[in-house]
Amino acid sequence: MTHSIVVTGTDTGIGKTIFSAALTQALGATYWKPVQSGLEEETDTQAVVRLTGCEALPETYRLDIPASPHYSAEQEGVLIDVDRLSLPQVEGPVVVEGAGGLMVPLTRDTLYIDLFKRWNAPVVLCARTGLGTINHTLLSIEALRKRGCPLLGVAFIGDEVADSERTITEYADVKKLGRLPLLSKITSETLKEAFLQNFLLEDFT
Repeated sequence: MTHSIVVTGTDTGIGKTIFSAALTQALGATYWKPVQSGLEEETDTQAVVRLTGCEALPETYRLDIPASPHYSAEQEGVLIDVDRLSLPQVEGPVVVEGAGGLMVPLTRDTLYIDLFKRWNAPVVLCARTGLGTINHTLLSIEALRKRGCPLLGVAFIGDEVADSERTITEYADVKKLGRLPLLSKITSETLKEAFLQNFLLEDFT
């Protein structure tokens, strides 16, 4: 039976793919990135496979331009059909990674958060620990709850900032799943160790 977990973030470039890789490895899951924008460098799927050795499903849409999916698709003459972006049915757990933040447009009338609402799968919200995270994270939590998306909790990424982490969890009454520290060297081994030291696997199963 498939058990899907959606990984999203408060912004782009916060370490969401690294966390997705760690979670995929810990669960022995299949990884899926529905839409990839930007193909010149290593894609998120390629990075997760390289770091974990886990199975990954092909992206439904692969877009060359590294920009918001709606813009990349329009520039490349691609029509993103949201109905094609249904959660995959495979054996075992699936880690599904979004792009950027919740309000990133897939099309001119569909945001990623709209897709998450349709899926109704538990969401892990990744948040950086640096300056600005309280505002960004509380807004993201409010948006998820307003749409009725089931929020599993917040996974912080970065150096410890205890007060910011506590403020977010208390204001939003949300579970802190853990904090993935910045790693000087990112390998399968260091990711596995960091996840096991800072997260409880049962929170994701």
